[in-house]
Amino acid sequence: MDTHLLAAALPALGWAAHTSLLTHRLTTARRDPLTGLHTRDGFTTRADRITRRHPDAAVLLVDLDDDTHGHAAGDAVITATAHRLTRWTGAHGITARLGGDEFATALTSLTPTAGLAALREALHRPVAHHGRWIDTGASLGICHLADLPAPTLTDALAAADAAMYADKGHGRRNNHH
Repeated sequence: MDTHLLAAALPALGWAAHTSLLTHRLTTARRDPLTGLHTRDGFTTRADRITRRHPDAAVLLVDLDDDTHGHAAGDAVITATAHRLTRWTGAHGITARLGGDEFATALTSLTPTAGLAALREALHRPVAHHGRWIDTGASLGICHLADLPAPTLTDALAAADAAMYADKGHGRRNNHH
């Protein structure tokens, strides 16, 4: 092989490897390592686009019930919840893990989904983990952007958060105490 060609190719290969590594780091920083869902930053950009372009858009927040089964079981419930939310959302929006056991979904519209009753049923279905079933539960808050005076993602998230905390006050959490 010509040494001049080799000398020219080595820096290009180095830059290609470096670019690949940086791209991988950026991609993984926008994805939650446990669930594969977008993180808050990746969600915000895409959800903002959905809420600006779709007049029937809706934003949901989901917070899992308290976990008393340990870390590994909690991870199994979080992973199952991510799968259930993603399946329910389909190609009609984006779902993210905001952190801990809190999730967010932005939808172009609720119409193409299976509906909120189906989502609630899915989120409360037990999760199999090491040969036993773990009871699950979640509080859910929703905001239809059309119901807001200024339909922004920030206002929709705040309204969904308030609705989620109201749901906690009437949901399964209070039935356990």
